[in-house]
Amino acid sequence: MTSVFSAEGKNIPCTVIEAGPCVVTQLKTAEKDGYSAVQIAYDETTEKHTSSSLMGHFKKANTTPKRKLAEFTSFTQELALGDTITVDIFEEDDWVDVTGISKGKGFQGVVKRHGFAGVGGQTHGQHNRQRKPGSLGASSYPSRVFKGKRLPGRTGGEQVKVLNLRILKKLPENNLLLVKGSIPGAKGSYLIIEN
Repeated sequence: MTSVFSAEGKNIPCTVIEAGPCVVTQLKTAEKDGYSAVQIAYDETTEKHTSSSLMGHFKKANTTPKRKLAEFTSFTQELALGDTITVDIFEEDDWVDVTGISKGKGFQGVVKRHGFAGVGGQTHGQHNRQRKPGSLGASSYPSRVFKGKRLPGRTGGEQVKVLNLRILKKLPENNLLLVKGSIPGAKGSYLIIEN
């Protein structure tokens, strides 16, 4: 993340995203595949780290092996196999949705995972349960804890979609987008950007 100054002099926090170049590797049609979509590929990799079936897929599109593939069903632009998509498909002040895998935080307790307040004060003999969830459920009926109860567990590492982020600036020479606010995922992780 970084920040830019607006015309009024306000400091706006933003995230720098490298968006492309992406190559069109497959065009799906309703007649052949049952639905229409555009498959694009991003990030160079070596032949050694690519399966032979994917190598054939990339050779058909006349491109080098790529690391990441994604499909888009709502692509309005007319494209051909092997076309390159860059940040030029976006405009400044466009609103986009960004999907990514959030940072994994491992096994966490209820205070960090769900925002519980803990039990509170340390008086009246409570010396070991400041960050505990408290009592869980009834005894004789239902004699169990209901599924979906907010308890400790693995946190993060899930697909998250952040809606309506504004593109502040576009740097086509470096294929960079500056998007207002934060996005899911660690540095260097893959994202899907849709408008």
